[in-house]
Amino acid sequence: MKNYSYVAKDTTGKTIKGTYEADSEQELLEKIYEQGLFCVSYSEALGGGRKTAHRFNTAELAYCCRQLSAMMSSGLTIVKALDILYKEEENKGAKEVWKQVYEEVQKGESFSGALDAKRGCFPDFFISMVDAGEISGSLDITMKRLQEYYANTNKLNNKVKGAMIYPCVLLVLVIAVVILMSVKILPIFRSMMPEEKMNVLQKALFGFSDFVINKWYALLIGVVVVIGVIVYALKVESVRLKFDQAKLKMPLIGPLMVKIAEGRFSRTLSSLYSSGIPMVDCLERSSRILNNTYIDKMFVQVVDEVKQGSPVSTALSKTEIFEGMFCSIIYVGEESGALDDILEKTADFYEEEADSAVTRLVGLMEPLMIIVLGVGIGLVLAAVFPMLYGGIAEMEKE
Repeated sequence: MKNYSYVAKDTTGKTIKGTYEADSEQELLEKIYEQGLFCVSYSEALGGGRKTAHRFNTAELAYCCRQLSAMMSSGLTIVKALDILYKEEENKGAKEVWKQVYEEVQKGESFSGALDAKRGCFPDFFISMVDAGEISGSLDITMKRLQEYYANTNKLNNKVKGAMIYPCVLLVLVIAVVILMSVKILPIFRSMMPEEKMNVLQKALFGFSDFVINKWYALLIGVVVVIGVIVYALKVESVRLKFDQAKLKMPLIGPLMVKIAEGRFSRTLSSLYSSGIPMVDCLERSSRILNNTYIDKMFVQVVDEVKQGSPVSTALSKTEIFEGMFCSIIYVGEESGALDDILEKTADFYEEEADSAVTRLVGLMEPLMIIVLGVGIGLVLAAVFPMLYGGIAEMEKE
């Protein structure tokens, strides 16, 4: 028996850590899955070191799906395609995972079964889609759909991350300027005016400068403590639930997050439903990729409503999360019998909307950060200029 430690998530998105003794990685993953958990990562104590399974990101999955789709469309079997895929893989961790998947499939295991044994490496959505593709006999088409899905997801993720670079640089610049003025500039003017003659603004700025210079460690400790408290609090299920709910109601940010959620939900639901997976399972799996515990909780009600016979559009509208237009589009798809096609077009629309919303948000953040920087410098100048003017006047009198 080997001792493994693991990190997993439940259906609400809560992170759970633990340890298990198991004879193999497959047995470990089966034990975790039996508890209704999704394994994020696991590691094994081995000769004083730790062996961690490689977890595939969206870019890697898009690449692998494209390769598998192309090879199977050309007439290669899944066994041969996996053989080529793992041999050409350059990342050592990914190569080892694909090699193990290939070996299991070569022994007669299904592709989805081999992936399921590596559940900590592949998303549940990916495994479900492969399973549906094998059942329907259209695995090559499923791989193509997965490639498009992960390529679009990766594009949107990169867009959001890239858009945040400039505001983050400006924020760092603002903090650097504040520290520089507090440590280097303000102390120069301190001796120009007695404290009893200083106004409220001057006393506040010089007091802050003294605190940064003499009590910098307290400021640093305070920042670390605040960050630690926030990180710990977000691990508490009730706090995380309230935080995720509040994010959806924030000005500017809330509507953006809703559009991103609508795009991802549409894309995922379309891919699953078109592969022949029952609607209830589609809804349950689609909500898990939205990374919001509040939406996950609301989707429990959606699934219950659909099980009782309610249309998906009606059940979604009762959550009051998605826009009325989005629910109306779902309704049209249900009535026309072309739900998967309409969902795919809806995903394209909302992903473009999210892209535009990110651009607008960044466009608002840039001048806002510049204004904050300007106000900070303006306050310092407002405090320093009277001292400077008074010093020059005293020199002229002498």
